[in-house]
Amino acid sequence: MHLSTRFYASIISRTKKITEISSFLAICGTMIVLLGGIWDSASHELKIPETFWTIQHMTIYAGASLIACSAIAAMLVLNRCEDKSIKKGIMMILVGSMLQIVGGYADYNFHEIYGIDGLVTPSHLTVETGLLLSAIGGFIALSKSQNHILLKITPISIMSILLSASWIGFNLVLLFSAVILCVPVFQLFYSGCAVM
Repeated sequence: MHLSTRFYASIISRTKKITEISSFLAICGTMIVLLGGIWDSASHELKIPETFWTIQHMTIYAGASLIACSAIAAMLVLNRCEDKSIKKGIMMILVGSMLQIVGGYADYNFHEIYGIDGLVTPSHLTVETGLLLSAIGGFIALSKSQNHILLKITPISIMSILLSASWIGFNLVLLFSAVILCVPVFQLFYSGCAVM
């Protein structure tokens, strides 16, 4: 019991540092997921066979794992944060991470049932929503940091928000105007258009 009390006390004393680490991991994880998504799209163009266990998907879920680690670190200090905006950022990272985990599991099951990977599927939209929430949460937590070195990644954080929002926007546009838009982009996202 004494060891666990000392461990928790040492975590509490490092609330600021853990919050900074959490925001950094959320931003890095978001960028890795985005890069993995671009790589996965490029593999569609190259007509690489699509399964869940491709290196592209592993890259995406490695980024999601970083975001999950960010959420775990943030949970340790959530009750100790006095700044309400940092708490809001941490909560967004937590919810975003949970959505990515649930969406990832659903994506795995989608691949097991259908084999192909649709661009606009409920599992992808869940992962993408979680990605956007994590990106925004990481930015909010980062913006309150006093660490000048860490603040230098603010442009990357803003870019991750914009790219995440664009990704969701593109998929929603495809969802609502599938016939019109699937014709020009069919070669790149052929399986996504087929699933719609």
